[in-house]
Amino acid sequence: MKEESIPVTVKILAKDYRIACAPNHKSSLEDSASLLNDKMLEIKQSGKVIGSDRIAVMAALNLAHDLLQQQQQSSSNNQLALHLRQLREKIDGVVNESKQMELS
Repeated sequence: MKEESIPVTVKILAKDYRIACAPNHKSSLEDSASLLNDKMLEIKQSGKVIGSDRIAVMAALNLAHDLLQQQQQSSSNNQLALHLRQLREKIDGVVNESKQMELS
């Protein structure tokens, strides 16, 4: 059964936006809107970008950049964890072989 949507109003750069979302996503939507609003205010207050459309694009680019960096970091961490697990397995194998040789 499809979940019903509820209207949620979020404020971004002093403008209200009414967005339909699933009830269990309301908090996440509000957190996302707050993050976007903060990023847009930061850009607006820098005075380097004028116009809400340009501010929105710059905020989106900054957030996309942050997301890509986190994904790359996560990927690197996963590769490191895999490498460490493989090394641990090799060490365990050598230790087990050594123990078996001592018992023989």
